Amino acid sequence: MTDQTTNPPRHVFIVSDGTAITAEALAHSILAQFPDLRYHQTRMPFVTTVDKVQEVARQIAEEEKRDGQRPIIFTTFVDPQIMRAFNEYVSGHVIDLFRKFVGPLETELGMKSAHSVGATHRIRDDEKYNRRIAAIDYTLQHDDGQTNRGLDEADVILVGVSRSGKTPTSLFLAMQFGIKVANYPLIPEDFDRGELPEALRPLRHKLFGLSIKPERLSEIRNERRPGSRYASMANCTSEIEAAENLMRREGVRWLNSTTKSIEEISATIISELGLDKRRVE
Repeated sequence: MTDQTTNPPRHVFIVSDGTAITAEALAHSILAQFPDLRYHQTRMPFVTTVDKVQEVARQIAEEEKRDGQRPIIFTTFVDPQIMRAFNEYVSGHVIDLFRKFVGPLETELGMKSAHSVGATHRIRDDEKYNRRIAAIDYTLQHDDGQTNRGLDEADVILVGVSRSGKTPTSLFLAMQFGIKVANYPLIPEDFDRGELPEALRPLRHKLFGLSIKPERLSEIRNERRPGSRYASMANCTSEIEAAENLMRREGVRWLNSTTKSIEEISATIISELGLDKRRVE
């Protein structure tokens, strides 16, 4: 294991002639395999001309000089001329994600790729796009138990104590997969009553619970309300224990979100509730 005290953070650049969103997602997946690595990131999208390549090269060189370390650079250039120019002007450890995947696939499939900038983000299917927009709208309206109206339309209803990760997970599912998500906080009144809120009881099959370690919950709540009873370790421990007991008693599937990414949480929810059978996209 590396000693984080003696290894300064590396600078990671994510560069593309498109939005750089695909490159960023792939880069994060790769860097996650190095948990001891400390790094700071700069995303540089729409590098579509040689002039822009030269400007990016200048910025990267300045950072390399400042840090005294070779930068790590992830790219997804579709245009081969821009890629060649980039390799000519830029120093650093360059990882060409596009050609790592597309080249071997061209060989395997026996066909050439389209080499079209932005192809991964083009809207090919209006129905899927509209479904995603509708899911985002629904999820925003049903955040944090704002309304019980239309709960039966939800694909998923996330439950758990306040600040356990329900809102970011809900939005990720809506934005990435077009899944309609309502999220509903479990509160002390529910624990005292010993059962789910009345509005949720007929919808048990759509429920999925999120829990979290008390230490992490107290830390998050203290950022919002420092020194409050709401954020106290004793209160967080009590609420989490009560929520987990309630979910077990009511047969609600749940997971602990403390050490999991939103992507991992979302993948588990999709699998557990059978949403992958809907071919979510």
